[in-house]
Amino acid sequence: MRLSGKTALITGGAGGIGAEVARSFRQEDASVFVADVNCAEGEKTAASLGAVFVRLDVTSEESWKVALSTVIARNGRLDILVNSAGINVRKDIEEMPVESFDAMMAVNVKGPFLGIKHCLPIMRAGGGGVILNVSSVCGLIGHKYTNETYTTTKGALTLLTKSVAVRYAKDNIRCNSVHPSTVETALVQTMLKDPERRAERLGEVPLGRLASTADVANALVYLASDEASFVNGAAIPIDGGVTAW
Repeated sequence: MRLSGKTALITGGAGGIGAEVARSFRQEDASVFVADVNCAEGEKTAASLGAVFVRLDVTSEESWKVALSTVIARNGRLDILVNSAGINVRKDIEEMPVESFDAMMAVNVKGPFLGIKHCLPIMRAGGGGVILNVSSVCGLIGHKYTNETYTTTKGALTLLTKSVAVRYAKDNIRCNSVHPSTVETALVQTMLKDPERRAERLGEVPLGRLASTADVANALVYLASDEASFVNGAAIPIDGGVTAW
């Protein structure tokens, strides 16, 4: 078991990629805290995995403090933080309301910023830790099917990752990001109901399929484990070759 004895907090853990990461971490014997603003789904996911649910609004500093106090009260430590929560308002820059821009920045950038801010001292006190940020191919390239605001938030997350990696390695804290292309979630299945639109999206992937939530979770398990003890500041595409064109 690659994560035995480790305690992990996963944001956006109620569904999608976050839930799959929680499942994979539990399979590797981690103690998992599923964190989400959606209490009903979060509790259901946590119960199905033998994990613990904590309510967390990633945009609220106070909410982070409360959630982390719960983790420490129960387990006494935090070894792994996975920043998986994210939103996307699918409008081009010319149609994007500034309120939607602010909301995306709050969840996709401020959320990981606050999580890292408050997890660093906990991890330092415990002798080290791992911070994993779920970015996107849009954090590496300009993507013609994706709006500019989402790309801006994911680009910010990519460099937040690298900055943390180089500054806190001295505390035995590693920080890496993963960069999925389009992931086959329930939301994406609805978005790509139009066969032409699905074919368009598949056409950009050299491997000829969309990413699965397991593809992303498997990479995060590796990065969280001691097998990746010398991997720090990496931005790893999980994209079937999209960024290799």
